[in-house]
Amino acid sequence: MNENAKIILKHGTSNRSISKIALFFVLGMASIITLYPLIWMLYTSLKTNKDISMSTFALPATLHFENYANAWKQANIGTYFINSIIVSVAAIIFTVFIGAAAAFILSKFRFSMQKGVYSIFIVGMLIPLQSILVPLFIQMRTLRLLDSLWSLILTYTAFGLPITIFIMESFMRAFPDEILEASIIDGSPIYKMFLKIILPMTKPAIASVVILNFLNNWKEFSFALIFISVEQKKTLPLGLYNFLGAETSNYAGLMAALVISSIPVIAIYLLLQKQVIDGMTAGAVKG
Repeated sequence: MNENAKIILKHGTSNRSISKIALFFVLGMASIITLYPLIWMLYTSLKTNKDISMSTFALPATLHFENYANAWKQANIGTYFINSIIVSVAAIIFTVFIGAAAAFILSKFRFSMQKGVYSIFIVGMLIPLQSILVPLFIQMRTLRLLDSLWSLILTYTAFGLPITIFIMESFMRAFPDEILEASIIDGSPIYKMFLKIILPMTKPAIASVVILNFLNNWKEFSFALIFISVEQKKTLPLGLYNFLGAETSNYAGLMAALVISSIPVIAIYLLLQKQVIDGMTAGAVKG
């Protein structure tokens, strides 16, 4: 190898190293900017209100874990938390099962008005929530579901179906038809094919759908505010809103309540992130 080639190779290697360092620096800064609010919220929840008023960004001199116990009991965060868990989990179960079944039919079966049915679901993603609050309130009142968790479960399920069907139908459409044909030849019923073949193959899409719907259900405020007026049936967003109004100066307790409310979302993501990454990687390889 002559001197010119060595110089070019060394120069190219140096440029790649600089590019990597710049990329790591940008990603590191983005990570810090993203994570710092969570870290600040966490250590602020372990301070006293006096410490917070003296210095907002200083680390706590003493850790005050009693803020969490006070937020859980005195602000009734425990009841709101459990209600949100029930509503969010139940809605996700219905959404995933119904959405996966509908996506399976739309992606692998041919029937009249197939595109029309699919279009109706997709249009559902464009409907603003505020435009149907009053009609839904009247409907829930007619069905006598006001002040019931079922009003939120059914509503969250309905609003979660469009994005669920959109993601899962696209994912299932890529499945080879030969797999399903072999299952039919073996005499497997449609429901067994769906439960034992389709759903296991759709795990990455299901993980993405669960994260999206859980986040939407967990933080939803408008429907909960309109449908629920009984204190014992309120969900966590309503509880945090009430806590903010009643304890305007209790910043430590509010931060503790916010940390508690963030735990399920972070846990769901950490639990399902591998499936999501695998699904994105598979899609990239196929492309």
